[in-house]
Amino acid sequence: MPLHLQLLLYCVVFVFMLKVQSGLCQQEEVCSKSLINSCDDCIKSGPYCAWCQALNFTKAGEQDAVRCDTTANLISKGCKENEIISPLNKPRIAKDDPLSASENGQVVQMRPQKIDLDLRPGLPVSFNVSFKAAEGHPVDLYYLMDLSYSMKDDLENVKVLGTDLFAALRKITNHARIGFGAFDKTVLPYTPCDENDQQCQAAFGYRHVLSLTPNKNDFEAEVKKQFISGNLDSPEGSLDAMMQAAVCEDKIGWNSNSTRLIVLTTDAGFHMAGDGKLAGILEPNDEQCHMENNLYVKSTEMDYPSVGQLAMQLEKNKIQTIFAVTQNVESVYKELSKMIPKSEVGVLSSDSKNVVELIERPYYALSSKVTITHDSLPENVRVVYRPICSHGEKSEKQGVCDQVHVGDEVVFEITVTADSCMENKFFTISPRGIKDTLTVTINTTCKCQCDTAGPIVDPHPRCNMSGSISCGICRCYKGHVGQFCNCKIGDKDEHTLRASCQKDNGTECERRGDCVCGRCECHNTDSGSQYYGPYCECDDDHCEKFQNQQCGGKGKCKCGKCECNPGFEGSACQCKTSDEACRTVNNSVCNGRGSCKCNQCECRGGYQRPHCLECPGCTDPCQTKVNCIECLGYESGPLKKNCSEACKTISSKIVEKFPFKSKECKQKDSEGCWMTFRLVQLVGEDNYKAEILKQRECPPPPKFIAIIGSIGAVALIGILQLVLIALLIYRKNLKRFREVENEQRSNCAEADNPLLQTATTTVANPTFCGGD
Repeated sequence: MPLHLQLLLYCVVFVFMLKVQSGLCQQEEVCSKSLINSCDDCIKSGPYCAWCQALNFTKAGEQDAVRCDTTANLISKGCKENEIISPLNKPRIAKDDPLSASENGQVVQMRPQKIDLDLRPGLPVSFNVSFKAAEGHPVDLYYLMDLSYSMKDDLENVKVLGTDLFAALRKITNHARIGFGAFDKTVLPYTPCDENDQQCQAAFGYRHVLSLTPNKNDFEAEVKKQFISGNLDSPEGSLDAMMQAAVCEDKIGWNSNSTRLIVLTTDAGFHMAGDGKLAGILEPNDEQCHMENNLYVKSTEMDYPSVGQLAMQLEKNKIQTIFAVTQNVESVYKELSKMIPKSEVGVLSSDSKNVVELIERPYYALSSKVTITHDSLPENVRVVYRPICSHGEKSEKQGVCDQVHVGDEVVFEITVTADSCMENKFFTISPRGIKDTLTVTINTTCKCQCDTAGPIVDPHPRCNMSGSISCGICRCYKGHVGQFCNCKIGDKDEHTLRASCQKDNGTECERRGDCVCGRCECHNTDSGSQYYGPYCECDDDHCEKFQNQQCGGKGKCKCGKCECNPGFEGSACQCKTSDEACRTVNNSVCNGRGSCKCNQCECRGGYQRPHCLECPGCTDPCQTKVNCIECLGYESGPLKKNCSEACKTISSKIVEKFPFKSKECKQKDSEGCWMTFRLVQLVGEDNYKAEILKQRECPPPPKFIAIIGSIGAVALIGILQLVLIALLIYRKNLKRFREVENEQRSNCAEADNPLLQTATTTVANPTFCGGD
C-alpha cells in the first residue's frame, strides 16, 4: 500500500478512536417520556427531561406533553433557555474540618465530615473525599491469648514480652495502650491437663484480664498471674472471645478515636455457630455483651457466633484483627481472614517468641491499605467509588488505595445517584477500621419551581377564564377539565369521565393521549404521525419487521398489524403468496388437513408437516370405524338402520381377498365375528376408502346335546354325593341312638324309675277305732 494511503488510514483510525473514547466518557442525554401531565411529571420521568414553561410553545392540536424533552431538543423547537426548567444537583458541604493531628491524640484523617445533597432523581453527582493517615494516631491493642494446655510454653514467653510490645508500639505512636484477655472453652468435649501440673486452672470460656492501659508494668503484672487451663483438645472458643472483646466496649476500654487492634494467638482451630449442639446448646448467639466479674457467663447457655456475625461486629466497632497462629492452622485462619474485613494472618513460632514481629508487620500491612466504604444505603440509592491513587480499585461497594504511607494524602471520587424521590435520607461513609466518618444527607427535587415571565392574570384567558397558569399550562378550577379548561363537567364526576377513556387494563388513553371530556385526544408518535383509535391504542409505526423493514417493505402497517401487498403474506409480509411447497402428489393442498401459509403447511388436529399426511397422536381408524365397516360390509351392527348417513365419508368395496399385502385391520363385530378390512385415508380429515373381506371369521355354534349331557352328568354326580353324605349321617345318628337306648335299659334294671308310680292307693279312715 502506498505511504500516503497508509498515513490517511492511520488518521481515520485515530479520529475514530477519539470519537469512541469521547462517546464512552459522555452519557447520551435521553428523555424517555411516559405519562406527562405536568412539569412535576416531566422532571420525575428522567434525569435529562426538561420542561418549557413558555405560554405559546405548543402548536394547535399539540398536547402539553411536548413541553417535556431534553434541553437541546426544546431549544431546537424554539423554547428560550430562561424558560426551560431543568433542576440540577446541588451538593453542599456542611462540615469540612481540615486534616490534622494534635498532641492529645485527637486527629482528623478524612474530610469532609458532612455533606448535604439536593439531587435530581436519576442524575448522578460526584464529590471528592480526602484521606491522610496521621502520624502518631492513637493505637489500642488488645492481646487475646489461647490458654489451653498446648500453649503452655507460649504463655511463659508472653509474660516477659511487655517491654518489647510497648517498644514496638512506640515506633508507631506515642499514644499506645495494651490490654489482655484469655479464652478456652468450658463444655465437653475437652480433656483435663496433666495431673502433675500444679499450676493448672479450671477451663473457662473467655476471661477479660486487663483493660487497655498505657502502663507496661500493669500489663506484665497481670499476665504473670495467668496459668494454662484444664483443656488439652481443639478447636477452641476464639470466636466467642473476639465477639465479647468487640461488643463489650466499656469493659475493654476502647478509645473512641483510636485505631483498634485485636491480636489473637492460638495453635488450634475455632468453634463456630452450630457446634454448640454437641453440648446441647441450642440458643443462638445474640451479639451482646455478657460479662460479669470479667468472665463471659453465657459459655454454657449460648452457641458460638457465626463468622458473619463476628465480621459484622468487628466492622461496626472499627476493629482490625491480626491472627498470630501456628503453622498447622495457618491455612484455616487465612480462609477466615478472607471473610473478616481488615484482618491479617501471621505464622507464630512454636513458643511465640516472634509475636512482636508478627504484630508490627501485619499492622503496617493493614494501615497501608485504605478502604473507603459505606453502611446500609437508603432504598434506590447507588454509590460508586473511584480512588485517585497509584494503586486503586474502582468498585460500587468500596474504594481501595493500597501502599499508602503515613502522611500520604489520597483522594476518592464518590458518585451518588438517587433513583427515586426521597426526603432526609442519610448514610455514612468511612474508612474501614478508622473512626472518621462522612455523613451524607440526601433530599431530592421532584417538584418544579416555576418563574413565569410577565404578569399572570388569574383567571387567565388562555384557560377560558376557568383556570390559572402554572409552569406555562392551565390549572383548571373545579368543574372544568381539559388542556385549556374548555370542558365543563358540571355535576359529573371527573373520575367517571376518566373511566370512559380507559380500556380493559385501566390505563387512561393507553398513556398515548389525554382524556378530555370523556374522550381521548391522542398524542403524536415519535415519528410525527398520530396515535388513533377510541383509546389511542393504534399506531402505524410498530408492526413486525422482516429484514429490518417494517412489514418487510411489502405492506402497510395498520394499528400494529401488517396489511400485505398483493402477492405477499405472513405476519411481516415476508412470504410470497404460493402453495407450491404445500402441494402433494395428488395435487391437493396439505392433503386437505391444513392450510398453506408462507408456502408451508400449518396442519390441523395433530397432523404433521410437511404435508399433513400422518397423525401419530390420533386414534387408530381401525377402531373408530368398526361400526361403519360392519354395517357397510355385512349390514349388521348398531348403525344398520342409518348406515348410509352415518358412514357417508367412507367408500367401501367387498372383496374375496386383498390384491396385495398391506396393513390390515382385524376387529370383532357386534356378533362376535372377526372382520378383516383395509382403510386408506383420502384427501381430508375424515375421508376413507375401505376394502372389506367378504368372509368373516365367526366362532362355531355351541353343541347343545354335549352341553346338556355335561350338565346332567354334573347334576348326577352332585346328587350321588348328597345321597352318600346323607347315608353317612344316618349311620352315625343310628349308632348314637342305640348307644343311648342301651344306657337307659341298664339304668332301669338296677333302680326304680322315680317317674314311675304304682296304680294302688291306700286311704285311712280317721274315725275308725279299730273294732269289728
